[in-house]
Amino acid sequence: MTRVFNFSPGPATLPEPVLRQAADEMLDWHGCGMSVMEMSHRGKEFVSIHAEAESLLRELLAVPANYKVLFMQGGAIGENAIVPMNLIGKTGKADYISTGDWSKKSIKEARSYGKVNVAASGEASNFTAIPKRSEWKLDPEASYVHICSNETIGGVEYHWTPDTGNVPLVADMSSNILSRPIDVSRYGLIYAGAQKNMGPSGLTVVIVRDDLIGHALPITPSAFNYQLQAENDSMFNTPPTYAIYIAGLVFKYVKAQGGLKAMEEHNQAKAAILYGYLDNSAFYRNPVAMDDRSLMNVPFKLKDESLDDAFLKGAQARGMIQLKGHRSVGGMRASIYNAMPIEGVKALVAYMKEFEAQHG
Repeated sequence: MTRVFNFSPGPATLPEPVLRQAADEMLDWHGCGMSVMEMSHRGKEFVSIHAEAESLLRELLAVPANYKVLFMQGGAIGENAIVPMNLIGKTGKADYISTGDWSKKSIKEARSYGKVNVAASGEASNFTAIPKRSEWKLDPEASYVHICSNETIGGVEYHWTPDTGNVPLVADMSSNILSRPIDVSRYGLIYAGAQKNMGPSGLTVVIVRDDLIGHALPITPSAFNYQLQAENDSMFNTPPTYAIYIAGLVFKYVKAQGGLKAMEEHNQAKAAILYGYLDNSAFYRNPVAMDDRSLMNVPFKLKDESLDDAFLKGAQARGMIQLKGHRSVGGMRASIYNAMPIEGVKALVAYMKEFEAQHG
């Protein structure tokens, strides 16, 4: 069996040891005679899987005791509504920072539940840079300030944690959670779809400070009410059981590699190889401001865009897939999450050099 280097932005590549363990345990988990897919979410077997996954995530991120960890469904798109449903009711207002397509989607959704102030926007730079904190026009009466910590389409990433004073900071970390250490206590709420760095699609992790729970709008569906989910240990409705199981295996794998500091070093090394080549090539270009470049998603364009299809076909022939850029921006995009080995990035750069030599 030959595995490809999968540069997909999500669902994304997973650590091979995790996939192998899941395959070994597919029909019989730890001698119980059934697959995790078949377990009751309230049975002792799955309850132990759930508890271990939460414990490992808390350990990896050093989640303080006054934060709840919720395993939910709906993805980040769902949280675009669920967050304001639960938080905006405190004052009826919220601040959002617009840094690309995903934060724009969050803004549009939140406007259904309260007054949204776009406190800063990267639109003037065509979303190739994050607005400096000094430029933000925050409302001190906002219920929260929302950011997207990494924009998968445009390839911009916060490498700093914004200071929002007494107003809670909310972050969509779908595409860079677990890629480096973070100080959870600087955030009021963090949410992330699992399908980039944590596991398969279907699971959404929410880490929310206790004092932000209990303010849901009356229209909030029960299954999306953080208070009800917290009171029921994420079991108010049937959670995405198999996705939680796989996420737990990923958490265990990340811990075994040395935790988030080791992941950060691994990701910096991969990004340095790819950006280093892009910066020294006249054939390819990356438009993102150097200080804001994503370590997870690297968009780039060929000098002659008529060669895009040939580039993609050549990459696929060499076992490298999902390099096509998002339809809204075109070009190429290499997503190099935790599970992408450094060999994959080296293979990509070697091919890029070969293609440039042929067509440059």
